Amino acid sequence: MTTPGQRDAIAAARNIVERAITGRIFPAASLEAGSSAGALWGEALGTLTFDPGAPPALPDTPFDLASLTKVIATTTIVMELVRTERVGLDDRIVDYFEEWRLADRGAVTVRDLLEHASGLPARLIDAPPKSRREFENEICRMPLEYRPRTQSIYSDLDFILLGFLAADRGGGSLRELLFEVSGFPGLTDSEGGWTPETAPLTFDLSPDLRVLAAPTLPLPEDPRRGRSLAGEVHDNYAAALGGAAGHAGLFGTALAVGAFARLVLRAARGDHDARPPFSPELVAEFTTKSAVPGSSRALGWDTMLPTSSCGTLMSSTAFGHVGFTGTSLWIDPDRDRYFVLLTNRACGGGTVEEMRAVRRAFHDELANL
Repeated sequence: MTTPGQRDAIAAARNIVERAITGRIFPAASLEAGSSAGALWGEALGTLTFDPGAPPALPDTPFDLASLTKVIATTTIVMELVRTERVGLDDRIVDYFEEWRLADRGAVTVRDLLEHASGLPARLIDAPPKSRREFENEICRMPLEYRPRTQSIYSDLDFILLGFLAADRGGGSLRELLFEVSGFPGLTDSEGGWTPETAPLTFDLSPDLRVLAAPTLPLPEDPRRGRSLAGEVHDNYAAALGGAAGHAGLFGTALAVGAFARLVLRAARGDHDARPPFSPELVAEFTTKSAVPGSSRALGWDTMLPTSSCGTLMSSTAFGHVGFTGTSLWIDPDRDRYFVLLTNRACGGGTVEEMRAVRRAFHDELANL
């Protein structure tokens, strides 16, 4: 049951999303906001594309989560590997990848990749290679952009390498580890979890769900340009890696992302009842702001800055992440709130900056939820 003040906040946030749809920043949106006890608001707005007569977005519409993959999948899998001592945060990358042996990078650790402080650039210079082996070789041998841990530059390459490491140490593909290692399977709604049948969160949408997914359009440099990507990963690096990578490839609904958010939120607020790896101690370690100068990053997660996509009104303990396709997840333990906004901006919608402005306004309007 929501209060009049909460209903006003919801109406204002809905208005922000509706204006963004009218302004063609994205055609479709599915959202959820709530507390550790459950959802307080969930809704879908718009249509799957800008085309006349396009199907409406629904609460169970799957979206390409893009870089939310980094925290929902890869970071969670690494948390479990750390918990079970198969990976150490201060393990050196050169001990996992033989080609990572140039003199400028010998001290780089798993922690540095998670904090985007390894020295790697954001992306490769050339088109993506066609196999893991080629990706690994290029990433390990390319020149670093800066001395590790002197700054933080957001890098997909950090998480592609983490995805390879997690698969090797976890003994399975990211697809398998998402279910077998992360602790998701078997959770019920009453436990704050989800089942794939009711709220999919997966690297592989079934054919039936693919046709229901919010489409995206390839970037100009993508060889798939000229056709719509419905249920097919937007990121061309993830596509080259078969649709599942450490930085992108995950699909999910607002219901599923909200269920994941509740697991993390409960642990962040000290609840010891969640199954591993969602312990208060481990979640606190992974969401603590980095000591790297000028960085807002934690381990995988980003943290609250008044200039970031979470707006100006979240508490200092808030953490979250965004995705290039128009997705975001923010969690505020002090306020006992989480906020999910999934859109397909990458379906001929607005710019990254326009999307950022929508996110900031959306979160600020929900300050009184």
